[in-house]
Amino acid sequence: MSKKIMVVDDSRMAQLQLQKILDDTDYQVAACCQSGEDALRMYDEVKPDLVTMDILMPGMDGLEAARLLLQEHPDANVLMVSSLAYDDTINEANSIGTKGFVYKPFDRDQLLPAIQHAIGDANA
Repeated sequence: MSKKIMVVDDSRMAQLQLQKILDDTDYQVAACCQSGEDALRMYDEVKPDLVTMDILMPGMDGLEAARLLLQEHPDANVLMVSSLAYDDTINEANSIGTKGFVYKPFDRDQLLPAIQHAIGDANA
């Protein structure tokens, strides 16, 4: 059975790239959200195994969305995916409880191991 991923990114190109990388894997994109607010609204409906979260988005940024999501759903798996890769940003993401950080632009060799680690999926 495939694992469900919710992609939270205001860039349609990033959403499509992630979907393309996940083709022919045990992961499926179950939902795409354009903002942190959308992700918080849709999480209970989608019940994803993993949320990939961009940081720079209109409205609520990804760090705040991840913080709120993990407060409400402590067992959620959140993987930050961003070009904003400064040490303080990565440290903040770690302190919130996210499961890792993937730098944009990403490729299959970076993304799949990060997803597997974030979900704890040793068999994928």
